Amino acid sequence: MTTPLNARIAEITERIEQRSKADRQHYLERMAEARRQGPHRGALSCGNLAHGFAACDKGDKQELRSLTKANIAIVTAYNDMLSAHQPYHDYPDKIKAAIREVGSVAQVAGGVPAMCDGVTQGQPGMDLSLLSRDVIAMASAVSLSHNMFDGGLLLGICDKIVPGLLIGALSFGHLPFVFVPAGPMPSGITNKEKARVRELYAEGKVDKEQLLEAESASYHSPGTCTFYGTANSNQLVIEMMGLQLPGSSFVNPGSELRDALTRVAAQQVTRLTDLGTDYTPMSEIVTAKSIVNGLVGLIATGGSTNHTMHLIAVARAAGYRINWDDFADISAVTPLVTRIYPNGDADINHFQRAGGMAYLIRTLLDAGLLHEDVKTVAGDGLRRYTQRPTLVDGKVKWVDGPTESVDTEVLRSAAEPFSDHGGLAVLSGNLGRAVMKTSSIPEGTEQITAPAVIFSSQHQLDAAFKAGELDKDCVVVVRFQGPKACGMPELHKLTPPLGVLQKRGHKVALVTDGRMSGASGKVPAAIHLTPEAVDGGLIGKIQAGDLVRLDAENGVIELLVSSDELEQRAQATLDLTADHYGMGRELFGALRGQLSGAEEGACSLFVKQ
Repeated sequence: MTTPLNARIAEITERIEQRSKADRQHYLERMAEARRQGPHRGALSCGNLAHGFAACDKGDKQELRSLTKANIAIVTAYNDMLSAHQPYHDYPDKIKAAIREVGSVAQVAGGVPAMCDGVTQGQPGMDLSLLSRDVIAMASAVSLSHNMFDGGLLLGICDKIVPGLLIGALSFGHLPFVFVPAGPMPSGITNKEKARVRELYAEGKVDKEQLLEAESASYHSPGTCTFYGTANSNQLVIEMMGLQLPGSSFVNPGSELRDALTRVAAQQVTRLTDLGTDYTPMSEIVTAKSIVNGLVGLIATGGSTNHTMHLIAVARAAGYRINWDDFADISAVTPLVTRIYPNGDADINHFQRAGGMAYLIRTLLDAGLLHEDVKTVAGDGLRRYTQRPTLVDGKVKWVDGPTESVDTEVLRSAAEPFSDHGGLAVLSGNLGRAVMKTSSIPEGTEQITAPAVIFSSQHQLDAAFKAGELDKDCVVVVRFQGPKACGMPELHKLTPPLGVLQKRGHKVALVTDGRMSGASGKVPAAIHLTPEAVDGGLIGKIQAGDLVRLDAENGVIELLVSSDELEQRAQATLDLTADHYGMGRELFGALRGQLSGAEEGACSLFVKQ
């Protein structure tokens, strides 16, 4: 028996559709025209076509000459410096072999950059991280622009890479695309232990060698990092949206099942092309309903706050307008059903063993919180994603997933959740709008009013902490960290010292126009504050000692200074020259200047309206 859809989820979906009606219609008209023009190589001149298959072997060349067999584009974010993407090194050959078995052809259409926030954390290169999403979207479009392809396989996992690939592919939404994941690394030391060592290092109680040893024991092999940050949030959301095979997100690299799933994904996309048996373009999969499903999954699991920007940009690429009110209203009716670090002690492998995506989707469907009537790369209906893949005689077979969680300390039913609301709050007030991840903060820290301490970088705060200047109740304000200021780097260097202050019994919180992503920790953090300081946001008028009030329960962020006094204050300014040069940052000035505000996706790709 199908559970009726939650009335509030239905209402939110309807308002997104109504708000986006004109934009979505325009997008669908463009996709229909692109389909009429066709991805068929027959539209190319002989010279064009000869260039396109010149490097193919004789068999593939003949197939492409016939114009009747599908040619599948592989867009890859492979590099062997990222542990998550290193397994992709031999995927093109595996994919080509699998696709030849069904009489079609695959070509590597292009590569996109893939940087690691874990490597650039606290370094100048981090200033390019968010910007790289838009570069990846553009690089994906360039890769697909040769008009040689009938469908595509997208090889990407981490932070900005999956949203960038998806945005780029949506410009070719008349074609089918399947995401091909590579899976998480096996569990190393616990994330709780890693965080403990980081805090000891911040206090000077362990040395750098001991810190490196702990980090190396956590990040230790090929595969995605095991904590529930943006990379694993990407995988969960993409599967919730029906853009990769059921149960494929969290199968470890190098396993027999992982290889088999890659083979099935490669062959499946050929069936979805206009030349196949079940034409299913990406434009028909990414709808208001599938976007809401992605939001519900993200919020029900306490996923990365980076998606409060990424999913807005993704939706815009598909002709939809979503905003933070949609996130907040979904959070109000969506229970929190997982505890995965930093929202608990477990990692993504524990989640997988507890029941994984099959159980998560089952319990949310059974609670009426997801749209079942959607198209997916596996066929019609989200209910098929309650199945899990298994190997039978070396071939993938989908069987019914668990009806109960194996470990209720990690994954629970929507009927008996960890919390009756999701892990996200949207704060509004005279300081503007911000988001706060509430799923990981301790009980009793949802409300705080304390004097402001002002910084213009995470490095300044670190120095003040080491000097003993922050041993007190305070709201730490870190400004000039927004998209236009310096590309909005993640500020995880703030987490260990603020965590230490919290453990010492101080009431501490963070307010920033920067970002903290999925690993924001246990300190209340009002992040992505918009408008940012360089756009005249009131955060630029806060002075040391001003009382700042954060109230996640009631959605309030407020500077407790009279409007008359604020009117008299000058807006703070900062020379950002040093943030705009070096490590290639000088090449991104034009892009940085085009970035929209955080609630508009911090995106440079769309004409402002």
